Amino acid sequence: MVLEAGDTAFVLICTAMVMLMTPAVGLFYGGMVRNKNIISMIALSFISLAIVTIQWVTIGYTLSFGHDIGGLIGGLDYIGLKGVGMDGDGIPDILFMAFQLVFAAIALAILTSGVAERIKLSSFIVFGLLWTTLVYDPLAHWAWGGGWAHSMGALDFAGGTVVHISSGFGALALSFVIGKRIGFGKYSMEPENITTTLLGGALLWFGWFAFNAGSALAADGLAANAFVVTLISAASGALTWMGASWIKGKPSSLGMISGAIAGLVAITPACGFVGPLESIIIGGSAGILCYGTLLFRIHKKFDESLDAWAIHGVGGLFGALATGVFAVAAIGGVDGLIYGNVGQFIIQGIDAFVAVGYSFVMTYILAKIIDKTIGLRVTEEEEYVGLDVAQHGESMEL
Repeated sequence: MVLEAGDTAFVLICTAMVMLMTPAVGLFYGGMVRNKNIISMIALSFISLAIVTIQWVTIGYTLSFGHDIGGLIGGLDYIGLKGVGMDGDGIPDILFMAFQLVFAAIALAILTSGVAERIKLSSFIVFGLLWTTLVYDPLAHWAWGGGWAHSMGALDFAGGTVVHISSGFGALALSFVIGKRIGFGKYSMEPENITTTLLGGALLWFGWFAFNAGSALAADGLAANAFVVTLISAASGALTWMGASWIKGKPSSLGMISGAIAGLVAITPACGFVGPLESIIIGGSAGILCYGTLLFRIHKKFDESLDAWAIHGVGGLFGALATGVFAVAAIGGVDGLIYGNVGQFIIQGIDAFVAVGYSFVMTYILAKIIDKTIGLRVTEEEEYVGLDVAQHGESMEL
């Protein structure tokens, strides 16, 4: 096995950029909650990074990438990073481990959308450890570690099922268990600081180039293609969401950046398999679809109000299916439905819907167990005061 200095440098940079995306999620969410919960929302993302780092190093990496056990989970080959060293094929094994670690961290951070402004910090820490171990790690093994989806030929270049479906549908399940915020639907809960959300969105867009291009694990043409289609899909999603929302009112900046994120989510599984023109269609369609899902969520009065489900869950599901439609063999070695490969589309559908069901059901079960034992939610008084003061002893107020 020969290490490539250029590839190693490239993935090192990508790992650092993807790490920045986790606090960026905190900023993105923090601007959409009330002033008394901004610190708490941002802190949950930092805590997600800390929790997952320790979990991944001790057991998460081996459960995801250890030897395959029945197509479902990895063995304990790499427990405590045993045997994960500085050599490797192209890049050091320990760098590959770190690159995958930051993916796991952002998935947990995205999930916090479902409990905004009402979760106990202690309960979130317990939930985060369990969720990463029992939901994220199996999905990562299925897709990338030699599990059943990988063996079946499912395509997920950078985490449509692993990161986005898991966190998006998990957030919806979590919101059902923890219940609506006090006053939800009765009082105004408008975003407090759109500027903070836009900053978080900009950092996410920036980091997403590393998220997708870095998944090539080499500084090569495939990485360049992933980089370009990521940019195009985000732009397309931003424009279609903005246009759709403009029909109903004014083209908000929040809608524009939400559309960009939707385009980024949808292109994530496809970015190593499609070209620029396909990415326009994927991103643009995701912008409209995710905006429609947001309207449905509002109509049904689901308090998953930071929209991980609408954007990451539904966008990830659409992206996984779109990969099976638009894949081009000249780019990723596999053709999709429009080139006559019906089988690939069916495989993508099986993979995506199993991921949806597993993520939702397992998250719901874990949340129920924690709620019945130590309780998920803060008290009514703490929720009224705000989690910044109640959970952290800090405040945005001078």
